[in-house]
Amino acid sequence: MKIELFEEVVHLLPLKAILLPSHKALLIADLHFGKINHFRKSGIPVPARANNKNTETLIDLLNTIKPERTIFLGDLFHSHYNEEWDVVGQVLKHFSLCRFELVRGNHDILSQRQYERHRITVYEEKLALGKFVLTHQPLGNSPNGMYNLAGHLHPGVQMTGKGRQTITLPCFSFGKSQGILPAFGSFTGLARVLPRKEDRIFVVANNKVRQVN
Repeated sequence: MKIELFEEVVHLLPLKAILLPSHKALLIADLHFGKINHFRKSGIPVPARANNKNTETLIDLLNTIKPERTIFLGDLFHSHYNEEWDVVGQVLKHFSLCRFELVRGNHDILSQRQYERHRITVYEEKLALGKFVLTHQPLGNSPNGMYNLAGHLHPGVQMTGKGRQTITLPCFSFGKSQGILPAFGSFTGLARVLPRKEDRIFVVANNKVRQVN
């Protein structure tokens, strides 16, 4: 779905990412690779196949979009090193024509050497991209003349059906000066957002993006 955001055309993708065509850049938040292995190591019975789903979804997205830059808005990897980090490296290595960048999130605790090994450029707090300032955690106040795009919150919105059934779906949430991306990872959970009157909310469901307010 194409929308206008801060005087720029932005594509909201059903795989829970944003394409900025004018910058040939793909934005992805909160992949949390390694989270499943981290839980399994702790004895929590999480199905291992969720690992494959995250990897396959990322590969499909990169193959389809073919961006020049892929910018991860934090929490690319969930915890300390495990073998899933090498799987991530193999995926990124395959897309050698794309530049990979990370705005560090609270879960990105690997050493700098590990990111360099997989040719990922790391920014500690934020990255300016045209009129956008990219962060992991939403800024309290966006810089003058710029729009903040962030992750971290894993936003979801509650939808009610005709039979009063309710379901919470991942969503993109855009306010006056700040937008929040849904979590890309398949094992991240959702935090329900309560939209303000001026917010624009776009849910992701059935491989489609649609506006709900």
